[in-house]
Order: sequence, then structure tokens, then C-alpha cells
Amino acid sequence: MRESTRRSFLTHATAFAGTFLILNSSFNASAADSDLIAHMSWFNEPGSWKRAGEKLLVRSRPKTDFWRKTYYGYITDNGHFFHVSAEGDFTLQTRVNGQYAALYDQAGLMVRVNAENWMKCGTEFFDGKRHASVVITRDFSDWSTMPDLTETGPVWWRAVRKGESIETLCSLDGKNFTSVRQGYFPASTAEVGIMCAAPEGGGFDAEFDQISLSINKK
Repeated sequence: MRESTRRSFLTHATAFAGTFLILNSSFNASAADSDLIAHMSWFNEPGSWKRAGEKLLVRSRPKTDFWRKTYYGYITDNGHFFHVSAEGDFTLQTRVNGQYAALYDQAGLMVRVNAENWMKCGTEFFDGKRHASVVITRDFSDWSTMPDLTETGPVWWRAVRKGESIETLCSLDGKNFTSVRQGYFPASTAEVGIMCAAPEGGGFDAEFDQISLSINKK
């Protein structure tokens, strides 16, 4: 997004992982890695991506983002999203870090029903530092932020869908999570996974590991 418009809005508003798991009654831990990886695919493939030990390294293409209408009036849907389908209630999480440097460099999780209904959460760079950022979109995007938990290290992000709601949380250790935001979200089959984008810079290097998806059976 354009610096002038996004900054104006802020002023006015005051991997492949070492643990790639999908857990439910039809999966077991030994089969989880290959089953999940085989079903994941890219929506808008990034400039480059590769597995490096226990990490997924992704290079975002420049001028990429996910946003709809609010405040600026335009729609951008060319960010990078590595995803798999999930039904019902679930818990999705990953540990993420990156070379945050340019305005709005971002990486984290995404849950997406379609182009008009989606959520993204993660670390985003603006005003010269990192922030915890959540966007919930129901045709119009709704953005909220708070200071990030660290300025240099990786952050765990978790998204929990329960019925027609979704909660986003973050953590430094993967055990003690802070709730960042709760909101309405359609209770339909969704694509879930990791996302990254570089709205203003020439590209952005992000790394993900410890990706997991737990289907919560009723």
C-alpha cells in the first residue's frame, strides 16, 4: 500500500517447517508431514522459496499485499499464501521472523474463505519498527495493530477458529500466548496457512517453521 495513504490512516486511527503437522481423527503423527505438505499450494507464488533444514525461506515479490477498499478505495490481492483446506473449528500456528526493513513488510498466518472474506495476522513493519498486525476482511478490510513482542527475534502466531469467530494470538515461547484480536468469521471451509508480502519495498525475506494445523473435532 502507498506510504502516504497507510501512514495517513495510522495517524487518523491515532515451511517447510521442521514440524509440519495436521492432527485429527484421520491422521497420525508419523504420517502428518507428508500428508500436509502434499496438500499445500501457493496462491500467488513468491519470487522464490525453499526448505532450509527446519525452515521455509520465502522471498516476497515487490508491490504485493492483501487489502480491500477501506480508507483507500482499492483492492490488492497479490500477496503470497501457502495453504491447505480446513473445515470446522481449528487451531493454526507458526513461528515467523524476517528481514523487516521496508514499509509494511509483513509475514504471518492467513485464513481465507474467498477474496471477500479472510484474515491475516503477523509481524508488520511501519513507523520504523515491528508491530503485531491483524486484518480481518469481510468485503472491507479492518486493520488493528500493537507493538510487537520483540524487535529482532521470531514470534509465534496462532489463529483459532470456533464457530463463526476467529481469535489471533502471539507468543515469544510458543507456550504463553497473548490474545491480539477476536472477530466474526464465516463458519465455512477455509484455506489456511502462511502468508507474506512486501507492499512498498523491493522484496522481503521471511522465514517460517513449526507450522501446525490442529482440527478441533466436536
